[in-house]
Amino acid sequence: MKFPQVALLSSVSLLFLAICVPAPKSSKPSKVNLKTFIGCAVREFTFLAKKPGCRPMRITTDACWGRCETWEKPVLDPPYIEAHHRVCTYNETRLVTVRLPHCAANVDPFYTYPKAIRCDCSVCLTTTTECETA
Repeated sequence: MKFPQVALLSSVSLLFLAICVPAPKSSKPSKVNLKTFIGCAVREFTFLAKKPGCRPMRITTDACWGRCETWEKPVLDPPYIEAHHRVCTYNETRLVTVRLPHCAANVDPFYTYPKAIRCDCSVCLTTTTECETA
């Protein structure tokens, strides 16, 4: 029996990004233990916006972060497994546009990215999320 790793890889990659790119300190400490948290939440996230012909710019926004419960159970009919693999993904977003610095004269300096408003554990949809496969 082969274990589909879509949800696991997506959750792990999101967790890796959340750990590797620290959010700025806020004045109000979080009461959530991120090491044991199961679920999906909006969390501050920093990334480097890049566009050919422009200088990169660090952007802090809100993104979805978390770990979602997944499970499989055997069944008698093909495909012989009932799988429930959910990932932490966007439920509601707002597009934000910024102007990148020092762009070449022939390059559009505007960069648009999604800001998370609400996140949920759900099936990975390629229309809103990069769904990794094994």
